[in-house]
Amino acid sequence: MYPKMIKVRQTFFTQKIEDVSSATEREILRLQLGSRIKTGDTVAVTAGSRGISEIASITRTAVHVLKGMGAEPFIVPAMGSHGGATAQGQTEVLARYGIREASMGVPVMSSMDVVDMGMSKMGFPVYIDRYAAEADHIVLINRIKAHTRFSGRIESGLVKMLLVGLGKEKAATIYHRAILEYHFEEIAHSIVPVLLERLPVLFGLAIIENARGEVAELETVLPKKFLEREPELLEKATRLMAKLPFDQTDLLIVDEMGKDISGTGMDTSIIGKKDNSRIKIKRIFVRDLTDKSDGNACGIGLADFTTKRLVDKINYHKTYVNCITGLRPEAAKIPITYSTDREALSHALNTLGLVEPEMARVIRIKNTNDLEELSVSESYKEELDGYRDMEILSEPEIMSFDREGNLLS
Repeated sequence: MYPKMIKVRQTFFTQKIEDVSSATEREILRLQLGSRIKTGDTVAVTAGSRGISEIASITRTAVHVLKGMGAEPFIVPAMGSHGGATAQGQTEVLARYGIREASMGVPVMSSMDVVDMGMSKMGFPVYIDRYAAEADHIVLINRIKAHTRFSGRIESGLVKMLLVGLGKEKAATIYHRAILEYHFEEIAHSIVPVLLERLPVLFGLAIIENARGEVAELETVLPKKFLEREPELLEKATRLMAKLPFDQTDLLIVDEMGKDISGTGMDTSIIGKKDNSRIKIKRIFVRDLTDKSDGNACGIGLADFTTKRLVDKINYHKTYVNCITGLRPEAAKIPITYSTDREALSHALNTLGLVEPEMARVIRIKNTNDLEELSVSESYKEELDGYRDMEILSEPEIMSFDREGNLLS
């Protein structure tokens, strides 16, 4: 009834920075900011809600370097509506990533209050976090990567951190509405120059990760170069990102999803849920929610089947706030739910059309960030033999379940 599975390892190009802290310090010092920072100047340093590699170390080092210049930095949660759209919730999100006052040595100033920065040329208001707007300087820190919803030359990175992250729930709601009418790049080119005239943005620190989710590159970018440099960095990030080995799949089994993995719990670029994707997956079965997601199951609606243990972990308030703000109510829909993996898997395999369950093309992954080692069904055997960047780790094996009927790791 179930297809046999083969364990495989993909080979990715994995350039990596060995000493991230030293690299962060070098990049900031490279800008020679001494003449721009006066003793006692306050600096708002952003921190987002994604599970970025080494983010605590990068943030701590940035704060340390700024203090060495005589500044008085503090950390501002910059995550739109995440953390349940509350100041305490956003502080707690950062704490789970190791970003807290005790470990950073500076205050974490969290508020949902925003300052009205005026009207955009497109006719909607622009808002910025109150603490950041009142600071003498602002430093943006974020990962450059593909966005989970839209495609373009500017997706998720420094610009999005400035507009959406620092805009809190109020601005995030407006931008997500605007994206239904305009392309994000249009919005960025309309608003970023205006904001940079009014806000004391010192620099942005762009992070690029490799296919293993490790820091591959760090680069400081001056504000006047944001709109020019970010598309180039996005191209680099896209080349380095991990991918599924095959474009056509009957059933994708995802062991875990979560906000620490992707804004939509599962990266839409990986699972084929993004516009014009070449990836075609008939059914998705997601098994669990990460602890670091703290009950936020935004993106669960991308799956077709799930388990009761995942559903029992959902914090509906956090999930609904996130999905409503992002104008993606469908992302909060609960899939068909079963008590055990065995039940969910059996029903999923019986909804594939004319494909017999044991002949189904199945891929099983840990999550959409961890794609180096995975399992593929025996139906991919011929394609595996011609795949250069793939190592076969096992013979075809029968799927194994524990006494409760759940898949063994």
